[in-house]
Amino acid sequence: VSTSHLRLAAFALGTVGWILCTVAMGIVEWRVWHVDNTTIISSGIAWVGIWKVCFISYLHVSPGYKEQFCHKFSGYDSSIPREIYAAQGLLLIALFMGLLGLTTTIFALRNVYMGITHKTLITRFFLVGGFFYIFAGLCVLIPVSWNFYSVTHNQSITFPPSYYMPSSPAAQEAGAAIPIGIVAVILLLLSGIFSLLYRFPVTTNTITK
Repeated sequence: VSTSHLRLAAFALGTVGWILCTVAMGIVEWRVWHVDNTTIISSGIAWVGIWKVCFISYLHVSPGYKEQFCHKFSGYDSSIPREIYAAQGLLLIALFMGLLGLTTTIFALRNVYMGITHKTLITRFFLVGGFFYIFAGLCVLIPVSWNFYSVTHNQSITFPPSYYMPSSPAAQEAGAAIPIGIVAVILLLLSGIFSLLYRFPVTTNTITK
């Protein structure tokens, strides 16, 4: 038990990283668009996520009130860029891989703290959990980096007319999901590295005469 503190830290980091991955996947603030035409997008700001695009509008509501309009991306929208669809698939894989990593790590820690000394089994579960964490971190890293690249290069998106979105913004910036995803990547990779460093303590027997 005294040698498992690093693995316990790996589990804690992996748990937080997995939660942050879930948060990043769920929020819409991946790319923040600033638009000049405020006829429909009243606030002049729209949020482009990996599942939908949202903006604030004052149309069709009473004066002084605002309403948020969101349009979910369809699998048939060929105009949606590849980095968005890639993010959808890779983050789902990351969630599944992270969950597997947590499960295997919990099983290994359970054996350690209950005094079950199946050395080979415990070591293998820590190693497998570490690989799951690292794979999950890489699955988060790719869409975060790809979308951040698109933001820094102010790349446009040709939305369908029903979205009421311009094809290109006046300017755009990274939303909250990008830094959250970066932190998730760091924590998941650290968790994987800590898990892979596990070595079961070797006990030696001394013979006294």
